[in-house]
Amino acid sequence: MSDVTPFTFLIYSWIFLAGIIFILLFFISAPYGRYFTRSWGPPIKGNYGWLIMESFAVVLFPVCFIIGNKQHSVVAYLFLGLWEIHYLYRAFIYPFGIKKSSRPMPVIIVFFAIIFNTGNAFINGGYLFTFSAEYPIHWFTDVRFIIGMILFFTGFIIHVRADSILRKLSQSQKGYTIPEGGLYNLISCPNYLGEIIEWTGWAVATWSIAGLSFAIWTAANLVPRALAHHGWYKRKFTEYPKERRALVPWII
Repeated sequence: MSDVTPFTFLIYSWIFLAGIIFILLFFISAPYGRYFTRSWGPPIKGNYGWLIMESFAVVLFPVCFIIGNKQHSVVAYLFLGLWEIHYLYRAFIYPFGIKKSSRPMPVIIVFFAIIFNTGNAFINGGYLFTFSAEYPIHWFTDVRFIIGMILFFTGFIIHVRADSILRKLSQSQKGYTIPEGGLYNLISCPNYLGEIIEWTGWAVATWSIAGLSFAIWTAANLVPRALAHHGWYKRKFTEYPKERRALVPWII
């Protein structure tokens, strides 16, 4: 139990930091994509930046699995697989679908993302594979696991589908234009909504404070950015659909 207390304190500190970042991002838009600026230091090609920073999550979570101090159940193997599904997509599929002329990102942003992915992988991997009680096989029939899985895969599908629409749009157009199709007909950032739903599902399926910390961090990063994107679209395009919301259909 003495080993768990500092780890739990670390998780609560991590959540507190997410709250600070959430507030800051309403005043500062992270300088990548449409907000790129060279004032944040030397840049790196956008797709290389995504590959580097997301690869840390791909590698470190399995490391936590391997060095975990217990025999892993089949449920633990499933959680490992879910994590890898997401991050293999983010590290090796998504970056190379980005238009070659897409904007770079500052190296400092890649550095900050590496810190986040390292901390997040350690917290979630450490909890699941070392500090938590082992998930029994009947966890597969628990309503929390079932609801969590529905949310996780729903969010992942929304996220990937939205990325696909943006990718096709970027390949057929020069510069930014108004995205159409799927949830883009209702909100400006379905890709962000998908990620929030996905990691909320992870928190429910793992039923853990570590999973909750990830869901909170996801929302802390993406809610302000979705609102910034929505405002940017409305300023740039006078014909931008007035009924379209930023993140949640008909609400936000």
